[in-house]
Amino acid sequence: MNYQSLLIKYAEIGCKGKNRYLFEDALVKQIRFALKPIEGSFLVTKESGRIYANAEKDFDLDDAVEALQRVFGISGICPMVQVEDRGFEDLKKQVLLYLDQVYPKKDFTFKVNARRANKQYPMNSEEINRELGAAILEAYPHTSVDVHHPEVMLHVEIRSRINLYSQVIPGPGGMPVGTNGRAMLLLSGGIDSPVAGYMIAKRGVVVEAVYFHAPPYTSDRAKEKVVDLARLVSRYAGPLKLHIVNFTDIQLYIYDQCPHEELTIIMRRYMMRIAQAIAEKEKCQALITGESIGQVASQTVQSLAATNEVCTMPVFRPVIGFDKQEIVDISEKIGTFETSIQPFEDCCTIFVAKHPVTKPNINMIHHSEEKLAEKIDEMVKTAIESAEVMVCQ
Repeated sequence: MNYQSLLIKYAEIGCKGKNRYLFEDALVKQIRFALKPIEGSFLVTKESGRIYANAEKDFDLDDAVEALQRVFGISGICPMVQVEDRGFEDLKKQVLLYLDQVYPKKDFTFKVNARRANKQYPMNSEEINRELGAAILEAYPHTSVDVHHPEVMLHVEIRSRINLYSQVIPGPGGMPVGTNGRAMLLLSGGIDSPVAGYMIAKRGVVVEAVYFHAPPYTSDRAKEKVVDLARLVSRYAGPLKLHIVNFTDIQLYIYDQCPHEELTIIMRRYMMRIAQAIAEKEKCQALITGESIGQVASQTVQSLAATNEVCTMPVFRPVIGFDKQEIVDISEKIGTFETSIQPFEDCCTIFVAKHPVTKPNINMIHHSEEKLAEKIDEMVKTAIESAEVMVCQ
């Protein structure tokens, strides 16, 4: 069947109060952006808790659904037929025509679920359910009613026009991007950080990213891998600004001046300092990392506390309690896994110590960082000012 309309449902937005229209408007904007590349010239409108995408010409349903399944805030996507209210007899004809076109085999179980938003309609919901069910049974005698587990749930929404649909394709849920502030993601080339960025974007946060590059110890291909990951995250999060920081001089200086078992923690602390400085400049309100408790030496509770100490803004760690397989599962779902496992090392793995400290003493870390005082502030300033910036989409 060639559908001309999509009914787009939301869930969590419906719990909002007087400011709900702001979230609806943000969702409409995201839907328009997602459907723009799809052939069909969609007109996206909202009406009393419903959002419609009406196409001016035929479109590829699979392409449209795939695009909408990356729009946070959508709970369901319903290919729909919308008909004028020309009386109940005409509605019966339209319902039978719909079922005939959508379901070639007429041996399914069904239930009619009518909702009467237009209270002026001369029949109530139960009467509509009963009369339409009888018409379907008469027209297609091999069908049967199953009110508990029907194979076909026929939705009939009586509004200014009448919506007919029977398929609800799950959306990604969450909140529309742009409704909950901005945050800076520390994006590496691994599996975890793209997942973390995706999860925070799902809560409506605009995500930017910072990547720490260490040429010649990390290759241009490692940098391209991170850019590819940023593009993959941007399919859900929207256009993503990526800040590429040259971290080589800082890493070498730390390597020369500090105890090697503390390298990972001290380097991580300076990454957080730089990420926060860029975040403040970009008017972000938080940092995002892909850290998970106990996964590596720098992610023990003690190490996380030492890293966190240098930050004054909140640090979101959405995968903090996940095991690796749970993170992998999400990365496969969002399409970042295959890129993340490409064998191009980031700066964290190049300079890792043989025996990194897992329970750092914060006073000893402070003492070690005092050895950097002569040059480190100027080096950090240079790294921030020379950062390469690109928009990935």
